[in-house]
Amino acid sequence: MTPDRALRHLQVAGLLLAAGGGRRLGGRPKALLRHGGVLLVERAARGLREAGCDRVHVVLGAGAEEVRVHAELSGCVLVDNPGWGEGMGSSLRAGLHSLGGTDARAALVSLVDQPGIGPEAYARVLDAFTDETALVSAAYDGRRGHPVLLGAAHWPGVVEAARGDQGARAYLKQHSAEIRLVECGDVADPYDIDTGADLGRLRPGGAH
Repeated sequence: MTPDRALRHLQVAGLLLAAGGGRRLGGRPKALLRHGGVLLVERAARGLREAGCDRVHVVLGAGAEEVRVHAELSGCVLVDNPGWGEGMGSSLRAGLHSLGGTDARAALVSLVDQPGIGPEAYARVLDAFTDETALVSAAYDGRRGHPVLLGAAHWPGVVEAARGDQGARAYLKQHSAEIRLVECGDVADPYDIDTGADLGRLRPGGAH
C-alpha cells in the first residue's frame, strides 16, 4: 500500500448499520443470522477491516445485548441506537453522530444484511476517497448500491434527510450529479436478507 493510500484509509471510518429487527424474518435480529457459520455482524465488520478501515463503528439496535455477548467485535466501537425501530435512517444518524469529534473525514457505510458484499467491494469504494466532499457509491451494472462513502462535508445534510427506512437515499438523489460510481458487480452480489425466502441464500450455519 502506498503512503498516500494508507493515509486515505486512516481518514475513512467504516460504519456498519446492524440494528434491524428482522420483522419479516419473524423478529430475528439480522446481526445474529449466520452465513457460513459466522454471524452477519462479524462478517461485515471483518470485511470493512480487511478493506482497510482501521476504525469501524457498528450501530446496534434489535438484540443489542445478545450481539455484545455473542459477536466477536473487538476493536470496533459499538453504538447503541434506542430508536432502531424507526428504521435505517435513525441508525445512520446515530452512526454519523458517533463519528463526530473523531478525525474521520468520511464514512464507508455498509449494511449488515448484505452478506454478498465483502472486502473487495468495500476496498474499491474506499480507494475512491479524495477528501471531505467525496460522495462515492458502489454500482452493480451501473445501478447505485452499497457500500456508500459519505465525505464529512455531507454528514449534516444526510442526518437531516435520513428518515424512516430511506437512509441516505433522499440525500443521494438530491446530489446525484456529485456521486462517483464504482462498479463492483464483478466482485459482489448486492442481495438483501429481508424475508424468510431470502434465508436460503445463507450457507449452512443457520441463525443464532
